[in-house]
Amino acid sequence: MRMEGKQLLAFILSFIKFQGCNRIVDRLILDFLPADMSDQKLFKKIVSQTNEYERTPVPTSELKSGKSFLGMYAGEHTAGTEFVIGPLFVAHGVAATDLILGLFIGNLLAVLSWGLMTGPIATSKRLTLYYQLERITGKSVVSLYNFINALMFCFLAGSMIAVSATAVGIPFGLEMPTLTDWYPKTPGWIVAVMIMGAVITLIAIRGYNQVAKFANVMAPWMILIFISAAFAALPQLGVHSLDEFVVAAKEVIWTGVPLPGISKFSVWHVIFFCWFCNMAMHIGMSDLTILRYAKSWKYGFLSFAGMYIGHFVAWIASGILYAVFLQTNANSQEFAPGPIAFQAAGVAGAVCVVVAGWTTANPTIYRAGLALQGIFPKTKTWKITAIVGGITSLAACFPALVMKLLDFVALYGLVLMPMGAVIFADFYFAEKMGFQPEQALNNKKAFTWPALAAWHITLVICWLLNYFYGLEIFFLGLPGWFIAVTLFVIFSKIQFPALRTKFA
Repeated sequence: MRMEGKQLLAFILSFIKFQGCNRIVDRLILDFLPADMSDQKLFKKIVSQTNEYERTPVPTSELKSGKSFLGMYAGEHTAGTEFVIGPLFVAHGVAATDLILGLFIGNLLAVLSWGLMTGPIATSKRLTLYYQLERITGKSVVSLYNFINALMFCFLAGSMIAVSATAVGIPFGLEMPTLTDWYPKTPGWIVAVMIMGAVITLIAIRGYNQVAKFANVMAPWMILIFISAAFAALPQLGVHSLDEFVVAAKEVIWTGVPLPGISKFSVWHVIFFCWFCNMAMHIGMSDLTILRYAKSWKYGFLSFAGMYIGHFVAWIASGILYAVFLQTNANSQEFAPGPIAFQAAGVAGAVCVVVAGWTTANPTIYRAGLALQGIFPKTKTWKITAIVGGITSLAACFPALVMKLLDFVALYGLVLMPMGAVIFADFYFAEKMGFQPEQALNNKKAFTWPALAAWHITLVICWLLNYFYGLEIFFLGLPGWFIAVTLFVIFSKIQFPALRTKFA
């Protein structure tokens, strides 16, 4: 039985209501709903007690306490990606002192970005990212933004499907990809990925209350599995005391020597990756959608829970697991989170990998499908979700998506960052620099070119810096942000100079 668009919407909203999770509501669903959905009786019935304020400021009565944001950030940043990022730092030869220093400074910069950049704008405007962009750039540019966003989501979800597949393939003795693999090596890998992708896509289409209930119970415990697995694995490295751990950290785990064929990372790589791996959310302003519910702009600083409990601890723990795997398997080039976790924590570790990848891939497929559905409102959501799932599953067959996850996450943030810079400049510099704020809204236009031009020219300049000067992708976000702000201000002053009041 095929599910109609409104039935799928019922499934989605029922699930979100069950979860009680504003983040998923905001970012995955209601920002992308077409306006004509409000005319449907089913939709009216479902949301009769739920108003997500997609095109209006969040009222004071709906603001959330700090506890909501603390738990949200801690949970969201302990996910399937952590099983990949921590081991990749080991593979790239990050030294122990560089890792600790880089994690501390980089995550601090990320927290400051949320607290000082995203939080104040979110609590001042209390609008979603997408509606705020629409007021500045017009609907046409926002549609392009959504399309690119959806493509990025597909690749991110694909990497998480591949992560889950590495655990699913354990009982079948599946040959796992290596660090240098770009293409699938065996038919078995393709079959495992496609089956996993098909199951996740089917759930994304039909709704998954029971799985969601399971994931809701498991998610808070993932960080404990990370930590307990790391502690359980330490004796295999000869560690039985803190002093022995310090020695093993420097000489066995984070040795400062990359694996063969892998580039060397310094403390600067760690700092900038930690800062910019979530660049789309803070500097890119995606979390305007979430922090608009905050009672205070200071709630942006609560992202420390995700950065230090999630990233800091989880990346160290997964790095330890990978070091044990390398020692046991004679510095094998195989890179598979499933076997790595299974070797250290047994079935619990493998299940954690499946759940972590699954619970990351599912909402990401939703996010991509509904972003595209906002662009093609006449196409049924289940059809778009099925297409997205197919593209995602196909992408997941290529191990490069996992092996190059650090680069992809950096690229994802870089591509979306200029539009965050546009919002920042519009909010802070319009009056000071002499151009009109919210240009599309104030001039009643569906398209304005300053933001689009600033976005694309910034990315071209960043590419030139990378191609001709060798500036790695991890470092491009910083100069790119200043370039985007400068270009937007200049173009806005040319096209939309501030209106001057005439006195008689």
